[in-house]
Amino acid sequence: MLNTRSRSSALILVSAATFFSLSVWFSTNAISGALEVEKSIDESAIAILTIAVQLGFVFGTLLIAFTNLSDLVNARTLFAVSAILAAVTNLLVIPLESTPLLIAARFATGAFLGGVYPPAMKVISGWYTKGRGFALGTMVGALTIGSGSPHLLRSVFSENWQAVIIGSSILAVIGGLILKFFVTDGPHDVKGAKFNPRYLIGALTERGPRLALTGYLGHQWELYAMWAWIGSFMLYVIGDRSLIGDSLDLASALTFLVFAIGAVASSFAGMWSEKIGRTAVASIAMIISGTTAAFVGFIPVEMTVLIVILVMIWGASVIADSAQFSTAMTELSDPAYRGTMLTFQTGVGFALTAVSIWLLPIVRDSSGWGWAFAMLALGPIVGTAAMLRLRSLPEAIKLAGGKR
Repeated sequence: MLNTRSRSSALILVSAATFFSLSVWFSTNAISGALEVEKSIDESAIAILTIAVQLGFVFGTLLIAFTNLSDLVNARTLFAVSAILAAVTNLLVIPLESTPLLIAARFATGAFLGGVYPPAMKVISGWYTKGRGFALGTMVGALTIGSGSPHLLRSVFSENWQAVIIGSSILAVIGGLILKFFVTDGPHDVKGAKFNPRYLIGALTERGPRLALTGYLGHQWELYAMWAWIGSFMLYVIGDRSLIGDSLDLASALTFLVFAIGAVASSFAGMWSEKIGRTAVASIAMIISGTTAAFVGFIPVEMTVLIVILVMIWGASVIADSAQFSTAMTELSDPAYRGTMLTFQTGVGFALTAVSIWLLPIVRDSSGWGWAFAMLALGPIVGTAAMLRLRSLPEAIKLAGGKR
């Protein structure tokens, strides 16, 4: 094992592992058109496949929370095993023909991803006390670009949809091996204790953790529905107007760019939060993303360049606040139960994403993209209110070294 003695080395390696491992998340979204033809399923089934991943992730994260696995089992081992199993279940998309079996496979993929994301955050928390906002922001940025990587694979391999599935699975295996064999536990790692439901209930009745959770729920309402359907929206916008090649390839490349810009923004937002405060950065990001969501879908598709620019701004702002909620929960929670609290927060948040992912195409089909995206703006409104309220409380002094 490579003994990572510096936290910067650990951050690079954990971010790389996260980037690779999360590549299986939206693999079916990137090849939705091919699946509709090859598997004879419609767009509503694609939505169900996406929701299956989300609900599987909820199942996995809550299972970990209620068994306290994220604290009792070494986080690197949990990450590696989960990433490899997610890669295997992702591969099942190729041979399976039955829609129910495809849904089950995607649910399993999501469940195993529940053992990837929270443990990665716990590993990073073990390396960072000061600068944790930047560290988690960078890690979430890696998650972002990893989630968007199937769209890049789709633009590279064009009509070879099987290569997208195989490529994303290979990346997930590599990610698991990196975290297991090339990263050590940080000097601030907290050994776990038995799961204490009374602590969990008590923590959520305290104003600080409760408001952090509320802000996170508002963030999640918008984020994953945007990520799930932005590829379809970009294809709708590009239509037959591409001047530089196939419209589907261009739409896939632009969709990946949305994720890539978000990854950069997440890292910078984490660093900025150490200077002006977590609640400030989260509020600014949600105001920008919510405003963009409220208007971008109403712009005429003939104004393609303007729409693309606004979507890129949306892609940057919609994820820039994400690490702030995770970091805030680590700062507001008892260190001995940090992993459990993070896992619980994540599981509940992802349960909500299933609702917005399901609703968006329904609203779009009845009222158009404008109202579908405007619906997502409700999340940032609630989230911003929660963050501004948290900022005004005495408990906020625990955030970002007193910068709130």
